[in-house]
Amino acid sequence: MTKAAAIGVLGATSFVGACLLPQLEQSGHLVAAFSRRPHNAVEPGVEWRQLYPKTVSIPLDHAAIPNWICVAPLWALLDQLPLLEAYGVQRLVALSSTSRFTKDTSIDLEEQALARRLADAEQRIQAWAQQRGVAWTILRPTLIYGLQQDKNITEIARFIRRFGFFPVFGKANGLRQPIHAADVAGACVAALQSPEAANRAYNISGGETLAYRSMVARVFTALGRRPRLLTVPLWMFRLAVAVLRCFPRYRNWSAAMAERMNRNLVFDHAEAVRDLGFAPRAFQLTASDCAP
Repeated sequence: MTKAAAIGVLGATSFVGACLLPQLEQSGHLVAAFSRRPHNAVEPGVEWRQLYPKTVSIPLDHAAIPNWICVAPLWALLDQLPLLEAYGVQRLVALSSTSRFTKDTSIDLEEQALARRLADAEQRIQAWAQQRGVAWTILRPTLIYGLQQDKNITEIARFIRRFGFFPVFGKANGLRQPIHAADVAGACVAALQSPEAANRAYNISGGETLAYRSMVARVFTALGRRPRLLTVPLWMFRLAVAVLRCFPRYRNWSAAMAERMNRNLVFDHAEAVRDLGFAPRAFQLTASDCAP
């Protein structure tokens, strides 16, 4: 493995990374999985390597790694670009998010900052790649779920388990396209292998479009519970969020969530179908995708 690593993976310990490594292994690829923390797991076809701050040189016994997939936060990739150069990068696939479009006009200043951060990271990575002759692909998934590790469906499930209901604002009929982490990982692998995907960005969404209210109702069903959605006024939602944010579990919640419940956050993935053979699953939620 040490002499012939073909694909480097950043963000290998993320829940998308957990789906990505087996897919790469099943495809016959040798993988160098990078993590900031020591990782002692023994996995066929996967060599774990630790990332060190401000380290750009590579051990002499390590072969070049021309192909890379980054499923870590996009802005974290910026700090690792010198490392990729040291390994002789030629091809890069990286995850961004459709949040760069859906949160740019959010009523929450932190969400606006996130959208700007994503857009800036995309631009800087593209400029870096073009200057160095690196072929790049950026994938922007919609709402990702799966493996009980996401911050979307899993958090809804945890709330339901704890309180027995879920609060919504208004009709909560805004459309959503949840995408499973395994389908995001599959799109990364396909993009790495597709010549048509070089130097392009794609929005990738789930295989089913449904209302926010219906999405939450399916979480109840997956948990074996009867749906109990409580419609609350915006002022009450804001008050509840202010209280919940005192707890680490809900620190990412905001009143902007209520506003978005009635907005359509829908993205066409026809180009990904054409160039990547992208075929995402419908939102068939199981208990294994929800919080324990």
